[in-house]
This record gives sequence, C-alpha cells and structure tokens, in this order.
Amino acid sequence: MSRAFVLIDVATGMSETVCDSVREVDGVAEAYVITGDFDVVVELEGERPHDLLSTVTSAVRPLEDVGTTRTYVCLD
Repeated sequence: MSRAFVLIDVATGMSETVCDSVREVDGVAEAYVITGDFDVVVELEGERPHDLLSTVTSAVRPLEDVGTTRTYVCLD
C-alpha cells in the first residue's frame, strides 16, 4: 500500500467546498481544511505510487477552484 499527502491551494473562500468535493474522490483517505501556505491537505492511499499520482492528475486537479498542488509520496 502506498500513501501520499497532497497540499492544495484553492480559490478564496472555497476551502470547505473543495475539501468536501475531494473527499468523494476514490483513493482519498482523509481531507482537511488547514491554515498556512495551502488551504487543504489530502491523504491518499493506493496500491502503487503511480496510482496516487494518477488520482491527483485525473481527479483532484480538475476540480473547480483547485489551484496549485504539491504531492508528497511517503517512503515508509
């Protein structure tokens, strides 16, 4: 099992909406609105690292109001 964390910058005032939307994506274990340089943090789970990156590019980034994303794949 592979795991990754994705930090998402969203449009002003849309953090909760994006967080709710991303929770519906297959492979998303958890999603939270956060403070700091990014607005939402997402925990992904998948069989392989490629599955995680595919989820980000095909299901997370296309969501409305999603801007910059940063993906960190766990090594352990």
